[in-house]
Amino acid sequence: MQFLRKIAFPFSLIYALVVYIRNFLYDQGLLSSKAFKTPTICVGNLSVGGTGKTPMIELLIGMLPSRKIAVLSRGYRRKTRGFILISNQSNAEQVGDEPLQIYTKYPQVDVAVDEDRQRGISILEEKINPDVILLDDAFQHRKVRAQFSILLTAYDKLYKDDWYLPTGNLRDSKREARRADVIIVTKCPESLSEAEQFAITSKIHPSESQEVLFSRLVYDDQIKGFNAGITLSALRQKEITLVTGIAHPDPLVGYLKGVGLQFEHLAFKDHHFFTDKEIDLLNSKSFILTTEKDYMRSKDRIANLSYISVKHKLLGKGQEAFLRRLNNVLGS
Repeated sequence: MQFLRKIAFPFSLIYALVVYIRNFLYDQGLLSSKAFKTPTICVGNLSVGGTGKTPMIELLIGMLPSRKIAVLSRGYRRKTRGFILISNQSNAEQVGDEPLQIYTKYPQVDVAVDEDRQRGISILEEKINPDVILLDDAFQHRKVRAQFSILLTAYDKLYKDDWYLPTGNLRDSKREARRADVIIVTKCPESLSEAEQFAITSKIHPSESQEVLFSRLVYDDQIKGFNAGITLSALRQKEITLVTGIAHPDPLVGYLKGVGLQFEHLAFKDHHFFTDKEIDLLNSKSFILTTEKDYMRSKDRIANLSYISVKHKLLGKGQEAFLRRLNNVLGS
């Protein structure tokens, strides 16, 4: 795979040129961006997958308990088109696994999908009239001019060290990081020192108006779904099959090994919809552990299916700094 990525370097130069021209046209006003009356907070990244956008949306929901919140996503890999407001009757094929996860966890929040962000926001303003709209995975979608933009980059895959697709994982220019109000380095080790935080911040080289924060992943110590409430430590003697359809499963694999679990790992591509044959295979397993996102796609088709949830935790005084920036945008 790495060899194929290297020989694809000429194509990455073409991709980089297309990205540059597109951003230039937006910067010069030749392609238009639209701002809306409702405050919009954009969460996104410069690379493809694996930075923790959905847990960041969930963190924002938890930090704004008194607000009437709407979430808008494109619903990646859904099998429908147009605007859909998610309800109890929705499934992952209709609306996508991540939006369904957010709605399931926060039923008080209006969650919608639309590949046209401008249209989606307009409908939410008309039908819901929220206090704030959270835009999931929208940093590179410049048709909407958000009031506040959060750029995520993974600790072990900083955008500064990456290159354009298909040789690297960048889908947008590193230079576009300048549009972010806050840059959050995600998936950090718990023991990340202040010296290393300073070194990473120096590499990112934020502007005076930008803030660089750091977060780590925190996994729930109790499983949910089948046999909900059982602690991970109680599974050490079980025959477990770990099933993942996420961009970068390594942090989860490392965590589960760290708590003493032994398991076979069946890894699928990100947002994978299981075939009937794969479902039959998985139903032959005695105990399956998966991610919350994967659970949304397969909960009605696989028996003995449990999942482990994960959330972001901002390091140091990051929580206070983040909340302060949010309140500056939304009003205390």
